Amino acid sequence: MSRPSDHIDSPTPAPRDGITQPKLGPIGYVRFFWRQLTSMRTALFLLLLLAIAAVPGSVFPQRSSDPNGVTQYFSNNPSAAPVLDKLQLFDVYTSAWFSAIYLLLFISLIGCVIPRTIHHAKALASPPPKTPARLERLGAFSAFEIEPDATGPSLTAASAVDSGRAVLRKAGYRVKLFDGRGPDGPEFSASAERGYLRETGNLVFHISLIGILLAVGVGGGVGYTGQKVLVVGQAFANVRLTFDSFTRGRFFSDSDLQPYRLRLDKFAVKYEEKNDNALGQPIDYTADVTTFDSTGKATKAVVKVNDPLRLGGNDIYLLGNGYAPWVTVKNPAGKVVYSEPVPFLAQDANLTSLGIIKVPDGLASQLGMRAFFYPTAAESSDGVLGSVYPDLRNPVLSLVVFKGDLGINKGVPKSVFVLDTDKMTPLAGPGTADGTSALRLKPGETAQIPGGLGSITFENKAPASDKADLSKSVQRFVSFDVHRDPTQGWVLFFAICVLAGLLTSLFIPRRRLWIKVIELSGGRMRIEYAGLARGEDPTLEAAVTAIAQRHSQQLGLRLDP
Repeated sequence: MSRPSDHIDSPTPAPRDGITQPKLGPIGYVRFFWRQLTSMRTALFLLLLLAIAAVPGSVFPQRSSDPNGVTQYFSNNPSAAPVLDKLQLFDVYTSAWFSAIYLLLFISLIGCVIPRTIHHAKALASPPPKTPARLERLGAFSAFEIEPDATGPSLTAASAVDSGRAVLRKAGYRVKLFDGRGPDGPEFSASAERGYLRETGNLVFHISLIGILLAVGVGGGVGYTGQKVLVVGQAFANVRLTFDSFTRGRFFSDSDLQPYRLRLDKFAVKYEEKNDNALGQPIDYTADVTTFDSTGKATKAVVKVNDPLRLGGNDIYLLGNGYAPWVTVKNPAGKVVYSEPVPFLAQDANLTSLGIIKVPDGLASQLGMRAFFYPTAAESSDGVLGSVYPDLRNPVLSLVVFKGDLGINKGVPKSVFVLDTDKMTPLAGPGTADGTSALRLKPGETAQIPGGLGSITFENKAPASDKADLSKSVQRFVSFDVHRDPTQGWVLFFAICVLAGLLTSLFIPRRRLWIKVIELSGGRMRIEYAGLARGEDPTLEAAVTAIAQRHSQQLGLRLDP
C-alpha cells in the first residue's frame, strides 16, 4: 500500500546506547535507600520477617525463660546444641539478627509515619474541594426539580443550599458553600466530606506499633528476668546472687531490686482421676507462699499458672515443677557428708524424672550418681522400670553410681544436670565389672554403696505421725520466673490503641457528598445530590439517598427525591 504524497516520516529514534543517565552520587544513593526503607511495602515485609524470626523462640527453649530446658537440650543434643547456640537460637529475642530486624522495622515505621502525618494534618486544615461541574458522572447521584408552586416564596436557591449545609453538618460532614453560574443558570452548592478519622485511625495504628516497639525495647533495657528453684520449705531473697539464673537489661542496676523475701510453704497439684481418657492429666497447680517486705512483715499469697504474684515491682510466675527427692549420703563411720533435696527434671507426662547427685567431699573417692525417680513405679516383663501415674503412689528411686573425678577440682563450671563420667568408674548399674545392678530405694530405705564407700538413704519426708503415707514422702520443687518490666502498662496502652486504630481504619468510610441547587427558567429549581467514595463503599448510594430525603423533609417539599 503506497503512502500519501504529503506523508512525513517521523525522525529515527536515537539508539538507547546514546542515552546518558545522570549519576546519583552519594546523597542520591542515600535518598534512594531511605525511600526504599521507609516505604509501606518494606515496613510490611519487615513486620512479617519479625514474626517469622520470632518462631525459633517458641521452638527452642530460651535462656531468659527456661534455662533448665536449655540445659536439658544440650544434654539430649550434644552435637546440635553448640551449633544452635552459635546461631543464638537459645537467645532469640536478644540476638543480633533479631535486633537488626527490630531496629530496621522501627526506623521504617517512623520514616513512613512522619510524612503521612504531615500530609494528613494539611488535609485536615484544607477546606472541602470545589463542587464538580457534572455531578451526574459520579458513582452515586440523585436529582429532582421543584416547581414554583411546590414551596413557599421564601425558598431560594441560596436558602436551599444553606439548609442542605445544616443537614450535612448534622451528619458529621465538613461543609463549604460555593456559588457561581453554570450552563443552565445560577448555581449554589455545598461541598462536604467526612471520613478523615479513617486515616487518623490508620496513623494511630502505625504510631502505636512504634510505641509498642519502643516500650518493649525500653522495658528490655531497664528490666530483668530471673529464675529460682525452691523446694517446699525453702526461701529466697530478691538479691541477684540468689537467683539460679539472671538476665538483666543493658540499663539495669542492682539498686533497682526492691528488697523482699519469698518462702514456698506448700505446693499442691490436682490431677484428673475420673476421665479415663485424660487420667493423670494435671488440672491445677497451686503454690502457697509467704512474702516478707523490707520491714519483715509477713503476707500470705498464692501463685498459680497464668496468675502471677505482684511483689516488689516484679511479676512472679509459676514456671515449672517436679519432684525433689531428699538423699542422704554417709561415710563408713556413719557421718553425714551429703544431705539435701535434689530437683529432678521430668522426662515424660507421668513425671519419670532424671536427677544428678554429686558428692565431692567426705568419702574416700568423689561420688556421682545418675538417678531416675518414678512417682508410681511399675516394672515391665523385661525388668525395666517406668512411671504409670504422675502422683506419688509407689515412689521408687533408681541410682546408677560412679566413683572417680567429677571434673570440678579445676574450677571449671559444670551443669548440675550433667554428670561427666569419662574419668569415673561405675559401681552400680550398667557397665560394672561384676554386673552389680542399679540401686533401687523406696522412701525411708537405705542401701550400702558398693566398694565400702558408705551408705545412701532415700529420706521419707512425710510427717513423723504419718510415715506410711507415701503421697507425702517426697517433696516437690517449684521453678519461679521473676520478671520486671516497668513498661507493661505502656505496652497495654499502645496495644489498645493499635486495636482501636485498626477498627477505625477498617469500618469508617471516607466519602465526599455534594448538594447543588440550580435556578432554572420560570422560577423552577433543580436540586442534585451526588457522592464519591475513596475505595469501595457499598453504602454510598444509601448515604446519598438518606441526605436527599432529610434535606427534602427539612425544605417541606411535597415531592420526594
